[in-house]
Amino acid sequence: MGRTGDHNYFEGFEVGEIYEHTRGKTVTETDNVLLTNLVLNTAEGHFNEDAMADSEFGERIVYGGINLSIVCGIASEDISENAITELGYDEVRFSNPVFHGDTLYAESEVLAKRPHEERDDGGVVEFRVRGYNQDGEQCVGATKTVLLKRRSHYGGDDP
Repeated sequence: MGRTGDHNYFEGFEVGEIYEHTRGKTVTETDNVLLTNLVLNTAEGHFNEDAMADSEFGERIVYGGINLSIVCGIASEDISENAITELGYDEVRFSNPVFHGDTLYAESEVLAKRPHEERDDGGVVEFRVRGYNQDGEQCVGATKTVLLKRRSHYGGDDP
């Protein structure tokens, strides 16, 4: 279920909840080639169709950083729309390759939440964000920690 709107302040998340985000994104060749070039990743696995034809994958694979960005972007509207700041990404894993034409979907699980040590207008929520392809295979995962606004300090309506 999506959470866009007034329900994604710090108070609205509960440990153990899992959110299946409603949007998906088909990965294009432009996503892989353009963005991978911009970060100066020149690995043949992303650019050399000839070399990859004889690999275990049989074709070029999409750079993992692109996959992580897409999945976190899909999730962000629901879990970090009210972010004061994103505090970090940890435990990043790439479990299955992504190819041009694959469509990525995301889900997020609330792992923990706590008050912020220095700010009373926000609280810290830790999520496990997972990305799946159109066949339901997990391709990427990461722990994302976000400082979210508290509804009580930013004028949000009660749920």
